[in-house]
Amino acid sequence: MYLQIMEQIKQKVAVGDWQRGAEIPSIRQLAVALSVSVITVKRAYLELEREGVIVTHHGKGSFIATDPELSPRLYDEELAEHLEQAARLGTLLGLSSEEIADRLQEAFERASADRLTKEQL
Repeated sequence: MYLQIMEQIKQKVAVGDWQRGAEIPSIRQLAVALSVSVITVKRAYLELEREGVIVTHHGKGSFIATDPELSPRLYDEELAEHLEQAARLGTLLGLSSEEIADRLQEAFERASADRLTKEQL
């Protein structure tokens, strides 16, 4: 269960839901919200701190780390998960690797065009 909590927090950081330096829920708050043991959440927080994802200041709370190397690593992990999921879904749909690659290329081109449009605004 603590691994699931860790992955959910990493995902929130990777997609920008939780910004660098932002305070995160206390161990007790998250335990209540998730209906899990405080010990489970504490273990997740300790592991996340060890990995450099969060920092804890005694008496002040836990925060998303401000380490500039954090985001690229999390984005890379998030991308790998999404690519694996896309490959599994493509296989279930009976697509060849070339068809999956073509769809990925199309998605990349759409995302690039969207980003350029937003930058021009």
